[in-house]
Amino acid sequence: MKSVFRNAAFTAISVSRSSTSLNPKPISLCLSLSLFPPPKFPLISNSIPKNVTVAGLSSIRCCSLSSATSMTTAPEGEAHAPPSPTSDKLEKQFEDFRHHLEDSGNLRERIRAVATEIDSTTRLMHSSLLLVHQTRPIPEVLEKAKGQIDVLRDLFSRIAEIIRECPGQYYRFHGDWRSETQTVVSLLAFMHWLETGTLLLHAEAQEKLALNSSEFGLDVEDYLIGICFMSNELCFRQITVIGPAA
Repeated sequence: MKSVFRNAAFTAISVSRSSTSLNPKPISLCLSLSLFPPPKFPLISNSIPKNVTVAGLSSIRCCSLSSATSMTTAPEGEAHAPPSPTSDKLEKQFEDFRHHLEDSGNLRERIRAVATEIDSTTRLMHSSLLLVHQTRPIPEVLEKAKGQIDVLRDLFSRIAEIIRECPGQYYRFHGDWRSETQTVVSLLAFMHWLETGTLLLHAEAQEKLALNSSEFGLDVEDYLIGICFMSNELCFRQITVIGPAA
């Protein structure tokens, strides 16, 4: 009976307050509250046994906190879980890949060092051959330029030794000495034309550089591009020959 009177009184007060407001929505809210009384929840004190003291409640609270802490953090003396076999396998793969990259980088640096020496040698040969355009005797010019061919043979043999350390990787590092090889072929072809008046063949170019096709040979593409570069020297040569006659 008390709950019924309490709901009725609450409804009456809510209706009287909402009558002065411009918003009619509180009336429906109050009516809904009166029709559905609030649920009754048991008090916490009623759920606790009478024989439990304050000290007992404190001990229960401490035990619950310690159990929650033990679930989140491991004891200090306990060792961490060992890594899984999958992580060890991945770590080993990345370690092997790192060593492979380091070896490849060292190999490339050695090749580039030799290629730099080849470039210096070809510059000396080209400077000697430029004297042909100044109406110098051809045998004299060729004799000085041919002295660098032995140096080129030694340099290409050094590159061949480096490539033998990684079988099957010729074209992987080929770009590190490609341009220098093309320049060498153009100079050799020009010297051969000055001496014989014929075109230097691929086999003849390999023979001059002491290269072997089965192990470390002269790439056909480098040979053809070198022959194309020789046309520049032929143009200057024709200008030198035709100029005095004109």
